[in-house]
Amino acid sequence: MSVKEITLYSEAYGELRNNLKGMLPAHSLSIFDKDADALNSKFENILQLKVGDKAPDFTLSNAVGESIRLYDQLQTKRVILVFYRGTWCPYCNLALNHYQSFLTSFKEQGGELIAVSSQTPDESLSIKEKNNLDFEVLSDNGNLVAELFTTVFKNADAPIIEMSNLGFDFNSFYDDDSHEIPVPAVFVIEQDGRILFAKSEGGDYRNRTEAEEILEILKNHTI
Repeated sequence: MSVKEITLYSEAYGELRNNLKGMLPAHSLSIFDKDADALNSKFENILQLKVGDKAPDFTLSNAVGESIRLYDQLQTKRVILVFYRGTWCPYCNLALNHYQSFLTSFKEQGGELIAVSSQTPDESLSIKEKNNLDFEVLSDNGNLVAELFTTVFKNADAPIIEMSNLGFDFNSFYDDDSHEIPVPAVFVIEQDGRILFAKSEGGDYRNRTEAEEILEILKNHTI
């Protein structure tokens, strides 16, 4: 399948919204949407690093407990680093699936995709298996890496309570009860550690960076 045949995130988002309207009570969806709108108004300067900055090195565990070091990965390829909220977030699942469909194109341009959240390794494994992901999904307990790249904040009570009402225990996805999660963001890191691309679509986590935009960055910065 060529890149042009792959659905844009923005197009898949419309389908997801229609599905959610059929799956969730209107009251629940309203609570989540109000939370997204509030976060969009609250956060403006999200990124902690900009294009040209040197990415800090880090080592995190992947879904099966192996240690993955950023600078080791950069020895042979460029890294597309994606920070996401969690398995429980339907927009994260949609975004990761969207990026999955571009893996071949990314690799052809010398890019490797790595996704990071503060979930436990078990939950990282769950999201890999559930979405058939063929890239590393790392666990950043305490958001120690995320806070170096993007904004980390305490999730509001209202969406967490509503998740519980729907049968989802937010705390079960994490090793602590801090309720802290990152604002979604994407970085493309050159092999020398320089950041080629840094973007967040804002506090409204329903919006995500399109894979085609990432691919264009890789194409325009040839190895």
